[in-house]
Amino acid sequence: MAKRSGPPPIVYILIFLILLGCGYWFFLKKPVSEPGNITSNPQATVPPPPPPDAEFFPSPASVPPNTEIKIDGSTSMVTITQNLKQGFERQFSNATVETVANGTNNGIKAVLNGEADIAGISRSLTPQEEKQGLKALPIASDQIAIVVGINNPYQGGLTDSQVYSIFTGQITNWSEVGGPNATIQVLNRPPVSGTHQAFQEMILQGRTFGTTPNITTLPRDETTGMLRQLGEYGIGYATFTQVVNQQTVRTVPVEGVQPGSLSYPYQRQLYYVYKEPASPEVQAILGYATSPAGQQVIFEEN
Repeated sequence: MAKRSGPPPIVYILIFLILLGCGYWFFLKKPVSEPGNITSNPQATVPPPPPPDAEFFPSPASVPPNTEIKIDGSTSMVTITQNLKQGFERQFSNATVETVANGTNNGIKAVLNGEADIAGISRSLTPQEEKQGLKALPIASDQIAIVVGINNPYQGGLTDSQVYSIFTGQITNWSEVGGPNATIQVLNRPPVSGTHQAFQEMILQGRTFGTTPNITTLPRDETTGMLRQLGEYGIGYATFTQVVNQQTVRTVPVEGVQPGSLSYPYQRQLYYVYKEPASPEVQAILGYATSPAGQQVIFEEN
């Protein structure tokens, strides 16, 4: 009988078992990434695809001497716009970018009146605004968070229907959603706020906010002041970027999902708006903002 060559069968069996065990660990035991993380920076997402009719501005290699650009608009875009300013001025030392945040509507008016070159807005342009020559370029996706004070005894989540009922004045006591017997103090942003308008369109389905005594509409579109007034039984809303790192408030899950998750229900787009035809300065900074380098700067954590 010829002598058998090669390793005995037991070796192949052991190798098979080892490979099988490694495959089991890789597919079933390997830690998965946290589904709530949108990107490495939970404060913002990458920009949505631009609409088919959106203009394309190339990334500038240089800008003219003494280039000056003013950006007004949404308080929701303060961090994004400030990052854009710093990155643009760092790359082009002969450029100056002035940033203010007077709200979406006021920013649009400033562009129409020639008082600003660009407006950051947290809602879509209306047909009337488009007829006035305004054009919107998508820059980022963001989420509207429902927030309560850190000492609020209510620890549960809310359904989409409950959020609707709270902000339309149909639910006015925390006990109606499983909390303590205490009046829900609703803090509403002013109508000039783009976040107010997006909330009304997205969450209230176009209906108006409630006018019950427990609902207070704030005189200014200012997130920090609203958060300070939440107290023990207040509830409000803000763009997620502005509350994600706050230590004095908690975000409330909606339909069992916290903001920051890809499946969170209240998501919207943020835009930069300009008046056509775009000036060379506007083309330069929007070209930079939508370039890979600009996008990295816009969404970097400070």
